[in-house]
Amino acid sequence: MPARAIINLQALRYNYRRAAELSPMARVMPVIKARAYGHGMTEVAYALDQAEQFAVATLDEALLLRANGLSKKILVLQGVNSKEQLLRAVQEEISLVVHQQHQVALLESVELPGRVNIWIKLDTGMHRLGFKVSDFDAIYQRCNKTSNKLNLHVLSHFANADDPDDPLTNQQLDRFLQATRDCKVEKSIANSAAICGPLDCQLDWVRPGIMLYGVHPMMAGTASELSLKPVMTLYSHLIAIHHRKRGDRIGYGGDWTCTEDMPVGIISIGYGDGYPRHAPSGTPVLIKGKRVSLVGRVSMDMICVDLRSCPDAKVGDEATLWGEGLPVEDIARAASTIAYELLCRLTGRVKFIYT
Repeated sequence: MPARAIINLQALRYNYRRAAELSPMARVMPVIKARAYGHGMTEVAYALDQAEQFAVATLDEALLLRANGLSKKILVLQGVNSKEQLLRAVQEEISLVVHQQHQVALLESVELPGRVNIWIKLDTGMHRLGFKVSDFDAIYQRCNKTSNKLNLHVLSHFANADDPDDPLTNQQLDRFLQATRDCKVEKSIANSAAICGPLDCQLDWVRPGIMLYGVHPMMAGTASELSLKPVMTLYSHLIAIHHRKRGDRIGYGGDWTCTEDMPVGIISIGYGDGYPRHAPSGTPVLIKGKRVSLVGRVSMDMICVDLRSCPDAKVGDEATLWGEGLPVEDIARAASTIAYELLCRLTGRVKFIYT
């Protein structure tokens, strides 16, 4: 039986409501880019039927949602880079972020067939995409004076909101508010970490991403501390159990050695399914409600686990790799990565089941 990712849509909707509760003065724009952080973009969009507008990274993602019948507002965070893309976006009633000069020039030079929602992006400290704060007035005026019908909005993005002790977050908010103080348009800056943090930065729209999927957005902590529920639970099964002798070396390279006679289980999952190859010995796995430890290297199709803490385990038993009962944050920390990567990297070998 292949590995299975159970996607709990009820938990997803619960987390959306939690984001709304934490942002009572703002509207909620779910971020569903990268296949909704690995959960299935179309399925997530339809499950979040309360949302007015969604955010994706690319025009192709937005067009895929349109092709699957989604009629709600969609914002493309990277915007577009050609006349053809711009015209297609307007035809499909897709909103666009504008973050560089040539995108403004497109709006000035291309005759558009209808009204379009444009979000001007300011770089307040992320230093990735966006106009300089000092250039905002000029950019806003250029957009406002085009012959096309543009509904203008403004946004920015926090760089370090997941670290509540970093002063940059307050500095970014101050820069954003100062630059847009005379601009009476809708504004947005808060991501998941900002929504869950102490800073009052709701403005008109908040853009939750990782918290929707039941992951704590801060550098430390687990979702339950914020009353969030895991949406994805990754399962596989024990396909073999062997009783190894003291001194036996396990897996490729023999990196892990049995310290005593012990049972070792084999689980059908590996980096070919998207489980992190660099997860070290000691990474937890859940069997029969008990944590067991990964031992040896992760293979393409299998991992080995120490079953001494679960002596009644048997072939066919279900193994939880992360999710319900085993926070994905714990696996990410063990593997020296972030939960975002683990959720996004599952491959086509994993069967997705929506409940």
